[in-house]
Amino acid sequence: MISKNFPGHSFYHAARYMCNKPEAGVLATEGVRGHDYRLMAEDFNRQHSLRPSKKQACFHSVLSFYPGEDPGDATITEIARKYLEGLGISNTQYAIVKHADKKHLHVHILANMVNNDGKVISDSWIGFKGKKLAQQLTQEYKLIQVERKNLSLTNLEALTESQANRYTIYMTMMEILPGCLSLEELESRLLERGIITQYKYKGQTQEKQGISFKIGSDCFKGSKIDRKFSLAGLQKIIAYNLRHQIKPSISASKPVNSQGSTSNQLLEKLGATADWLESIFRESQQLGSLGVAAIDALLKDEPAHEQGINPALLEEARRKKKRKKPKL
Repeated sequence: MISKNFPGHSFYHAARYMCNKPEAGVLATEGVRGHDYRLMAEDFNRQHSLRPSKKQACFHSVLSFYPGEDPGDATITEIARKYLEGLGISNTQYAIVKHADKKHLHVHILANMVNNDGKVISDSWIGFKGKKLAQQLTQEYKLIQVERKNLSLTNLEALTESQANRYTIYMTMMEILPGCLSLEELESRLLERGIITQYKYKGQTQEKQGISFKIGSDCFKGSKIDRKFSLAGLQKIIAYNLRHQIKPSISASKPVNSQGSTSNQLLEKLGATADWLESIFRESQQLGSLGVAAIDALLKDEPAHEQGINPALLEEARRKKKRKKPKL
């Protein structure tokens, strides 16, 4: 089970989307009417008026289950309530609505961030907390854990243009990452596919802080494509390639068409690459302890070592990590 938050939504539009979808089912409500989305939004807005200074009072989140998984309405409702409680969203209005119009069952949760006493509920880091909480609830209820994207379960033909572009970037990255020995090489190979790489810099310096990818009129942060495609994640993968002198193992001669039929052979290759990337991230825990400076050094001029990481880098990392002795 995974969670996703939708900041900036209004109660009216969120309630209309939740309740008007085909096969939508209202599982539970608290403090709002559930038989009509207009009345539901009216109830939410009335309580929001107790604290009009709270501009974004609409909490809208989705919990998505693995394709084919259905714990039952009672369990889903219980999970949704625990999810709200875990986020500190209590003593307030909420609505829980189930959607079954896709391959994966998912539940929408709408709540008021102005509670019944007119006080504001904190939404600090709520998206991050929600993802961690979803993982905990997945384990607690023994649900299927989603470790990576399963393209064979994705209806690519039904995606919107923006969603299709996002998957195009994802599949292209999965194809060409094996063998890339620098960000510049990755950037060049993506450009051949019509994907532009953009960087976010720290202030007025040349220090890279983030990475995004643009195709057509759509631009996505690397982490929005996949958590491994953040700037730090890509640095780890490239550092691994450098240390092990990984050669291209998947052909990048033909562009991927996310809106067309995807062959089983390609899905197998992409699946193998996803497993490979996961293994890199597990192994990179020791590399991560070196810090950003060590990774940068690996990406710049440091040759690959057959016996592992450059000992000089390890010594430098140990030296920086060593705590200073307190003055007496």
